[in-house]
Amino acid sequence: MAFGKQSGPPASHQQLNDLLELLQNAGHEDFRDARGPMGFNQRQAGGKFTRDEAQGFIDQLEAAEDERNEQAAPKPRPPTLSQAEQALGKVSSEDLAAELRRRGFRVSED
Repeated sequence: MAFGKQSGPPASHQQLNDLLELLQNAGHEDFRDARGPMGFNQRQAGGKFTRDEAQGFIDQLEAAEDERNEQAAPKPRPPTLSQAEQALGKVSSEDLAAELRRRGFRVSED
């Protein structure tokens, strides 16, 4: 392979657009700006990628974006108990069974 030549078919216009959009979402201005952090060579910094190279970088950036989104997603809060539920939690099983019997319920141990 000659110096500066691609080793495969060139990336599609859509792949280049997707790659540039993902780079911009990651905080880079363009391919040249992302050269160092992404490890692009001089040809890639000029916006020239093979299909496989472009797809590899797209996959890498999408995975990083998904990870950032998962970390930024709010964690669900545990359900809060009502005052009655909190009060029942403080009552012993024996006292609760006695009160239910007093009110006419049948209580059994399982």
